[in-house]
Amino acid sequence: MKKTLFSLLALATLTYTTSCSSDDPAGPGIDPNEPGETLVKTGILEADETWTANNIYVLDGRVVVNEGVTLTIEPGTIIKAEDGQLSNASTLIVDQGAKLIANGTAEQPIIFTSINDEIATGEVESSLDPIADAGQWGGVIVLGKAPISVANSQGIDYIEGIPSDLPYGEYGGTDASDNSGSLKYISIRFSGVALEQDAEIQGLTLGGVGNGTTIENIEIYSNQDDGIEWFGGTVNVKNVIVYGQQDDGLDIDQAYSGTIENALVIQTINSGSAFEIDGPEGNEAGAFTMKNITVDMGGQSEQLIADFRDGAAGHLENIYITNISADQSSVNINDNPSANNFLDNTLSFANWTIDLPEGKTISDLFTLGEQVTVPVDNSGFIDQVGEEGTGADLSAFDWTLTKLKGLY
Repeated sequence: MKKTLFSLLALATLTYTTSCSSDDPAGPGIDPNEPGETLVKTGILEADETWTANNIYVLDGRVVVNEGVTLTIEPGTIIKAEDGQLSNASTLIVDQGAKLIANGTAEQPIIFTSINDEIATGEVESSLDPIADAGQWGGVIVLGKAPISVANSQGIDYIEGIPSDLPYGEYGGTDASDNSGSLKYISIRFSGVALEQDAEIQGLTLGGVGNGTTIENIEIYSNQDDGIEWFGGTVNVKNVIVYGQQDDGLDIDQAYSGTIENALVIQTINSGSAFEIDGPEGNEAGAFTMKNITVDMGGQSEQLIADFRDGAAGHLENIYITNISADQSSVNINDNPSANNFLDNTLSFANWTIDLPEGKTISDLFTLGEQVTVPVDNSGFIDQVGEEGTGADLSAFDWTLTKLKGLY
C-alpha cells in the first residue's frame, strides 16, 4: 500500500482563521498601496474591456461577455461577486462567439471570489472558511460552438440556470476547434449558488467549448456544486485542482470528447462523487480521456469514487485513489449502456493504483447499479489496478490557495 498523501479527516476538524493584512503574500509587480478603484460590472459587455490588477472588480448579477466581444483580465486581478440568489446570482458568462483572455501566472493568479472575502489588491489568501463558506455566488460559465450530444436535432442547448428566452446562454454546434479564449492560473472560490431552483452551477462550467480554447492551471476552491462540469465540447484541460466541492469533483456530460490531464480532487465531508461521468443524450458520440489524476477521498463514507451513467464512454489512465472510506466508496457502473461500454472497452481503465481501506479488496470497490442486468464481472477492472499508476504531478498546484492553506 502506498503511503497516504493526505489526512483530511483531521484537517476537516480544524477551524481556519486568516486575515488579509499587509503581511499577506502579494504578487510581484503589484503595489498594494497604489491607488485603485472598486469597479462594479453588471449586464452585457458590448465592447472589448481590459480589467487590471490595481482595481477590484465586482460582479453585480449576471455579467455577460457578448458575442464578438473580448474580455481581457490581467495577471493578479481580483474579481469579487455580490450576494444574490436565483436570477440575481452574480455570475460571469462568456457567450458563444465571445472570448475571455484571462492569463494569470503562478505568482499573480487571477482570483474570483465573494464580496464577503476580505482579500485585497495584491493579496492571494482569502479570509473565508474553506468548507463552510461555499456557495456565496454563481461561478464562471464559458459557452462555445463545439459539438454536444443532446436530443435537439440542431445540436444546441441552453446552459442550465439560464432561461432560453434570453439573448445569451446557448451552446453547442459543429466547430470542434472553436476558440473561446485562454484561461490560465485562475482560482475560483466560494461559488456554486443556484441560478434557478435546483440549478446550482459549477465553479467552472464549460458548455460546448472547443479545442481552440486554452484552459490550464485552474483551481476550484469550496464550490457548492461541482468543481468543473463539461457539457460536451472538445476542449483540453490541464492542471486542475478541485478542493471541497459539495457535489462532484469532475463531471462529464453530453459526450465530452477532450482530454483532462493532471488533476487533483480533494473530497471533504460535504462532497459527492469524485468523478461523475454521463454519456450522450443524443446521437452525437464522443469519448473523453482522463489521465494522471489523484483523488483523495477524505476518508468520507457514502461518497463514490466514480459513477458511470447513461452510456458513459471514455478512457481513464494513471489514476491514484487514496484515503478511501471502508463504507460505500466504490467505482460504480450504474446502467446497462455503461456496462456494455465497459465490456467492449469503450469505457476503459488503465494503470490505476488504489490505497485499499482495511478489510476491503479491489473487487469490493467495483459495484454495479441495481438496473444493470447484463452479465458483468469485475475482472476487466481488477486487471488494470496495480502499482503502475502514480497519479498527478502535485507540484503543478504549488501556486494554489489549497496548497497555501496546507490542505494537501
